[in-house]
Amino acid sequence: MKSITGALRAAIGQRAKERPAIEPVPKSQRIDGKVCLVTGANSGLGKAVAIDLAARGGRVLMACRGGHPEAGEEVKHRSGSSAVQMLKVDLADLASVHRLGDELRAATPRIDIAVLNAGLMPRQASQSRQGFELMFAVHFLANRVLVARLLEDGLLQPADAGSEAPRIVLVSSETHRGAEPIDFDRLGAFVNYSFKDGLKHYGQSKLTQCTFAQELSRRLNPTGETRVAVHALCPGPINSNIAREAPLLLRPVLAPIMKAFFLSPAKAALPVTYLCCSDAAGERTGLYLHMMREKSPAPEASDPQNGAKLWSASEALLRPHAPGTS
Repeated sequence: MKSITGALRAAIGQRAKERPAIEPVPKSQRIDGKVCLVTGANSGLGKAVAIDLAARGGRVLMACRGGHPEAGEEVKHRSGSSAVQMLKVDLADLASVHRLGDELRAATPRIDIAVLNAGLMPRQASQSRQGFELMFAVHFLANRVLVARLLEDGLLQPADAGSEAPRIVLVSSETHRGAEPIDFDRLGAFVNYSFKDGLKHYGQSKLTQCTFAQELSRRLNPTGETRVAVHALCPGPINSNIAREAPLLLRPVLAPIMKAFFLSPAKAALPVTYLCCSDAAGERTGLYLHMMREKSPAPEASDPQNGAKLWSASEALLRPHAPGTS
């Protein structure tokens, strides 16, 4: 349990040191007509982001594992917008991610803002449908496939002269800083672990995710001009249901601590809104925020060699699971 108690102490310490350096985007900032995709939008941070984007005039596509129609109705009610649509996807199954790609292609001509928020930390080691470590599959592989589909299908159109760059925002975590280096020889391989080691593997999956964000930014903006704004962030400790897999004995302890010291989903959504809606974030790419402060990601995540290795290694992992491949 040391890793869990250490994480709680770190989270409380983050709140104690919290000094916002970026002004939140004012409620008057509109995104009327923009099409926004939010994964993991049925609860917690994802739902708060969906409410905010819909309230600002965005058309919001909520991609969730179970569909959750009641979550869509809540977002409509709280945002005052009817431009909200529910889509079903299991990000632990690459075939389901491709089906989401097909559905998006049929549902909309474009995506202006993609918030790749879905995340989890299982009680113990679990495998994805294709046999990968579950957090690696959800936090990285699913996002890599989804972004590739959006680009290939023409839904994410890189900006040209006079047009506004679409945005991709990946919700990551500061745990990526303490993670062991990516093992490219065993990338995504299933490793058995218990709950007490879950945070270690969570951090490793988030390092992979941050490395992907930096590499994606480089590849989509090779000349230095921002054609697709690709950003990542750690929203800080959130009082959400990400600890739902905690052992039963821990839950009565976690719940009051999270309620007292962790951010509400609405407050944790502020840096996401900044990256999605602010004019400044739309003119840049490769930003990493920790709550409302701009920081550099870990050197391992920023290293172009690591990014290139991750790109090619994951491409090889995904090749056997492409649609139509037996």
